[in-house]
Amino acid sequence: MKRLALAALAALALAACNQPPAAPTPEAPREVSADAAHIVAALADARRPQEDKDRDSARHAAETLAFARIEPGDKVADLIPGGGYFTRLFAVAVGEEGRVYPVIRPDGVAKDFETPILEVAAQYPNAVMARTPYDALAFPEPLDVIFTAQNYHDMYLPEYELGSAANMNATAFAALKPGGLYVVIDHSAVAGSALETDAQAALHRIDQARVRSEVEAAGFVFDAESEVLRNAADTRTIGVFDPAVRGRTDQFMMRFRKP
Repeated sequence: MKRLALAALAALALAACNQPPAAPTPEAPREVSADAAHIVAALADARRPQEDKDRDSARHAAETLAFARIEPGDKVADLIPGGGYFTRLFAVAVGEEGRVYPVIRPDGVAKDFETPILEVAAQYPNAVMARTPYDALAFPEPLDVIFTAQNYHDMYLPEYELGSAANMNATAFAALKPGGLYVVIDHSAVAGSALETDAQAALHRIDQARVRSEVEAAGFVFDAESEVLRNAADTRTIGVFDPAVRGRTDQFMMRFRKP
């Protein structure tokens, strides 16, 4: 009996040795502080125009970069970058080993938006223009972060011919590394509001719940929300360009993770 028990133990030990090693537990993402040296350096960059610096407080620039977990060496896409406010910040924050891709549609339709971002990219050696449709995103390397601020609602305005929001989310998912982040900021609409489809009549807002649902449908996992851009005084019922709220709208900021 003793011999049988010893043989059984030996067999169990041998079976354990033949098991494949357990997959390593993934490291928890490291939080980034708004006063981290690379973020402080980005805000202090002498190439930034005074107009951008004057907007830092309202846009909560340091907190936004920290929430997006921008770190040195990161590869970041700035989707629909406007005048390049965040492109400049990202370019300094990711450092020489990092890269920022301001995304401009390849058809040259939006010349008013293309010219300023080309000028910005020319000032930063690690800023590389990505000419790709917004709903068919493609980059030369896997990314750590895809970021878009105050643009998601525009995907639903046919006059702008930006393409499909669903396809934008799907190709953003494909472009990110596993664990990569998709950060979406936009002007808040009244909860449950219908989508705006008329650019002339639009308030240029969108229901946060709709955005979250659409991004999660692309495979992303909701990771976190920041309240730093909230403004309870904004009723969400007037256009974002109205002087009463321009630059001070109630905005949501959500972070999604690619599993």
